[in-house]
Amino acid sequence: MTGITSTQLKSLKKIYAGKVRELYEIDDKRMLMIATDRLSAFDVILAEPIPDKGKILTAISNFWFDRFKDLIPSHFTGQQPQDVVSAEDLPQVEGRAVVVKRLKPVMVEAIVRGYVAGSGWKEYQKSGTICGIQLPAGLKEADKLPEPIFTPSTKAALGDHDENISFERCSDILGAELAAKVRDAALKLYQAAAEFAATRGIIIADTKFEFGLDEDGTLCLMDEALTPDSSRFWPAESYVPGQNPPSYDKQFVRDWLESTGWNKTPPAPALPAEVAEKTAAKYREALERLTH
Repeated sequence: MTGITSTQLKSLKKIYAGKVRELYEIDDKRMLMIATDRLSAFDVILAEPIPDKGKILTAISNFWFDRFKDLIPSHFTGQQPQDVVSAEDLPQVEGRAVVVKRLKPVMVEAIVRGYVAGSGWKEYQKSGTICGIQLPAGLKEADKLPEPIFTPSTKAALGDHDENISFERCSDILGAELAAKVRDAALKLYQAAAEFAATRGIIIADTKFEFGLDEDGTLCLMDEALTPDSSRFWPAESYVPGQNPPSYDKQFVRDWLESTGWNKTPPAPALPAEVAEKTAAKYREALERLTH
């Protein structure tokens, strides 16, 4: 299977490698962010790449960042990746890199849920809550919530699990003013994205935003936005409340991993080529639906 699982640029210094993205230093104001074809599931990075995944994620993110530019500032500098690397490095950046501002990361994951799904459904069945937020009785799996809810989580170190936290705890970590800004921005972005995606036959069940502060303290959207990696996308035509809809995201991989009886500690089982190809096709379909 072809795909880039790691980058080694000659012209810039690598300063970080996350689950999917790698960062290179340009200067004290800018970085180059590259999306590899790695996939992480249950916080474990799989050995096998998903072909072209990084390019698809970058295209989807760039689409949303551009669409939201009047709603919130972003990490975009407007500069082109090919202008900051040498010719020999071009094959590693083409279609999968962006030149971004250096921002001070906001140290929580800003998660918005519009539907009962995944870990939220499991918790709701037990306690009638999602992330401690009391919800109406009688909701079915995949039901739409009366209104979207903000359910932040901690940003775990690589290899650890993010932990859901209450809004009060989020306020303790960020300070009340910034916590409220992050919550309001996340809910506003989710609402705008969900309304647009609905016109393209996609339901955004939930999503995770990453924010940072620029040198003036302005809240900016960063990292990625509304991709199949950071969101649960459902095709509207096969959505039926009461059952888990097929999705455009890595749920396909998660379901396969669950079926193997794997205990969710590294290393993950080797991904069959057909599962990787089907996952790539799902990502590609999401991009085409959203942007065409």
